[in-house]
Amino acid sequence: MRLLSASGGKLGDTELARLYRYPAGHWLRANMVASADGAAFLDGRSGGLSSEADRRLFGVLRALADVILVGAGTARAEGYGPAKRRASLAGLREGRTPTPPIALVSRTLGLDLTAPLFTGAPPDARTIVITCASSPAAARAEVARAADVIVAGDLTVDLGAAVAALRERGLGRVLCEGGPHLLGQVAAAGLLDELCLSVSPLLGGPGAPRITAGSPFPARPMTLAHVLAEDGFLFCRYTSKAPHPRAGIPAPDAFPPD
Repeated sequence: MRLLSASGGKLGDTELARLYRYPAGHWLRANMVASADGAAFLDGRSGGLSSEADRRLFGVLRALADVILVGAGTARAEGYGPAKRRASLAGLREGRTPTPPIALVSRTLGLDLTAPLFTGAPPDARTIVITCASSPAAARAEVARAADVIVAGDLTVDLGAAVAALRERGLGRVLCEGGPHLLGQVAAAGLLDELCLSVSPLLGGPGAPRITAGSPFPARPMTLAHVLAEDGFLFCRYTSKAPHPRAGIPAPDAFPPD
């Protein structure tokens, strides 16, 4: 057992980007926040659990990603818009669009197409909507006028097929921001390579949801890659212990320095 000191030197955005850089090839990372007693939300939103340091890391993780995967319910509850351009992180986007597109998962397509997530998305990072074949054809046609549409699965969204479709578009570095039902489905499908978990020094109290929800799935062993600390928050990075389907990709903590 080792004591992790919170008194180390401060890390700038460049150092954070190096710590969280993606491996070569495709990789699915999730970023979530939880209270010290496991709550994923306060009053229906994750923002009450966050902090300045958490939001800073949030921005770095977005800048590193090719695409941001989120459930429609979470996007609606959290008031999602297009990813923001951050001048201080522009170097992390070299060779790519200035911001990553948002990929919204929706089975029924009950979406507000007048929301900023659709109307404010830049042409080079148009919002993507991932749905299934059972969604209403008329709704798919309407959504296609405001966003790019991926049909993955028949009665429900097949997340494996969805992630493969994103890879075919050159979007192999995926950042999943939840919510709990989407993260639960991603983990159950064996698609989760990495979990970045911010632990807030708050008690959420009884009844609050956890960061995964939905149907049960077998426990997934993870490896702790590192822990950062600031203002009472812990920022934990876990990687999957399961044999990786992309042969030849080393574990993240084995990556050679840039």
